[in-house]
Amino acid sequence: MKAIEVENLSRTFNSLRAVDNISFTVDVGEIFGFLGHNGAGKTTTIRMLSGQLRPSSGRGRVADCDVVAEQQRLRPLIGVVSEHQNLYERMSGRENLEFAARLYQQDMARVDAVLKQVDLLDRAKDKVQNYSNGMKQRLVIARSILHRPQIVFLDEPTRGLDPVVGREIRRLIVDMSKEGVTIFLTTHYMEEADQLCDRVAFLSEGRIVALDTPANLKTAHGKQQVNVTLNNGESVTVALDGEAAGRELQQLLSTGQVKTLHSAEATLEDVFVELAGRRLSE
Repeated sequence: MKAIEVENLSRTFNSLRAVDNISFTVDVGEIFGFLGHNGAGKTTTIRMLSGQLRPSSGRGRVADCDVVAEQQRLRPLIGVVSEHQNLYERMSGRENLEFAARLYQQDMARVDAVLKQVDLLDRAKDKVQNYSNGMKQRLVIARSILHRPQIVFLDEPTRGLDPVVGREIRRLIVDMSKEGVTIFLTTHYMEEADQLCDRVAFLSEGRIVALDTPANLKTAHGKQQVNVTLNNGESVTVALDGEAAGRELQQLLSTGQVKTLHSAEATLEDVFVELAGRRLSE
């Protein structure tokens, strides 16, 4: 059984085709990256797969539940971290989670366990309005895993966070995956996707234009080259995919003027730009 199965899924808003006939599967325990520009259809896809939005056509199964016909059975099996934190600011961190625990019929020991997991146990009694943005995001993630879901949808979980907090969130994602939780991740940070994801799908104008492991995508679409720094400070780039590449590099080495050599593998962002037309940040 797959954690997520999507077949010819589409969603239209008036005349706008936000998601256009996409198909893919996600394995149990996989970290699956869903990458695309703003408006490409990422959040719409999450809303359909989490039962919040009815597809216009096609089908989706999540945790072996039909996302339209079995929404009640689906909800306890998934967690969702949306772009909007939706926390009760005047309540403490613990009170936020205790409220959710009662909804999911979880005991209070579970609240302490997830607070510890996201490193908020020592600030649990503080009101959320006094939390930093990073602390709030960790609390949202704690709430999403409180009921031990099989699958967690993370929509831009590190957006706007400083590098230290971003690293903490990435650690949490890896820890969840190691525990067997399937992660469906959207992010604008290509390095993050490259670091975390087992596979990634590139979405452009509602359609999937590529789907593979980051390594395979970089090998198939990236340009292999070597950056050469000469003793005089000059930098030379030598492409490795042409017939004359070896001769050009050997000629440089024979001069005795080469100071350093560095391989320059294509980045996942390079591949995305080639396939989707522009950088994620544009």
